[in-house]
Amino acid sequence: MAAPDATPRRKRPQWAIDLEPYSNPGLGRTLLDIATSVVPYALLMVAAYMAFDTSYLLALAFAIPASGFLLRSFILFHDCTHGSLFASRRANRWFGIFTGLLVLQAYENWRTDHWAHHGSAGDLDRRGQGDVPTLTLAEYESKGWRGRLGYYLFRHPLVMFGIGPIYSLMVMPRFWGGQAGKAQRRSVIWTNVGVALMCLAIVLAVGWQAFLLLHLPAFVLAGTAGVWLFYVQHQFEDVYWENTDSWSYAEAALRGSSYLKLPKVLQFFTGNIGLHHVHHLNARIPNYNLQRAHDENPIFHNVPVLSLWDGIKATRLKVIDEREGRLLTWREVRAARRAARASARVAAESA
Repeated sequence: MAAPDATPRRKRPQWAIDLEPYSNPGLGRTLLDIATSVVPYALLMVAAYMAFDTSYLLALAFAIPASGFLLRSFILFHDCTHGSLFASRRANRWFGIFTGLLVLQAYENWRTDHWAHHGSAGDLDRRGQGDVPTLTLAEYESKGWRGRLGYYLFRHPLVMFGIGPIYSLMVMPRFWGGQAGKAQRRSVIWTNVGVALMCLAIVLAVGWQAFLLLHLPAFVLAGTAGVWLFYVQHQFEDVYWENTDSWSYAEAALRGSSYLKLPKVLQFFTGNIGLHHVHHLNARIPNYNLQRAHDENPIFHNVPVLSLWDGIKATRLKVIDEREGRLLTWREVRAARRAARASARVAAESA
């Protein structure tokens, strides 16, 4: 008689069972996603190039809305990296590689780094894995003036949402991290080759001036929106932060990922990614099922909700206050530092 298993399997949480039906992609709905993202992006950019010799303003009238469809195409790429856009793993991989070229991202490298983010979001001890670098109050205080100035500049909106999109979309994806495996490195190399050939083909077809004056604005606008979305998804006042010993995957999803409630037109162009709490609890749910999963499951009905204006105001938050469990503005950071110095003086005088 076989000996009983000494380590019984852990029971699946009820939320995992409840969300399972939403993680089945439908081919018809996926094809509709493609028809309302990649296809209009390509058509609008072709129209922009055709109008370029007639009027630059007319060309921009096509290129600017194209940036919205490029952002939506990025959401499809993102779904492919989670294996949620198609039922077929192979289809996810190949369409992910294709859309990765459009959004200048190496599929395998981005997929690996992004999964690390999902496994560590909200964990104070594992920050830096695919998230926005954020210091605690004690870490900020411990830095010299150069370190504090560097962090201040990095978190400044002009840097984060001005230089940030260009760096994160065009520069950073051209390289791999120090822990990258062979598949990641190969992915970056071949994506760089593909991006170079794609850009060369466009330049040979329309000229470098048209390419820079039309494609660059589309990339930057889409990138700026993408960086802002990624920021507000995990950077709001009462966001969840815990040390590894106390960290919970489910709590990080429900309390550390926002429900960014956008106007319907913006929700369309952002591919429902504002329902980030649903996505983090079950990343296999395709973007078009996120809203239904939220509406039909009570576990999501008390999550942090941000309006568009709340999301804009969240860019003021800079430093984690571990004791109070929230993010602070620079004004609050300065007040906390003054209070700490005053407390230190009182303690020194008492001694």
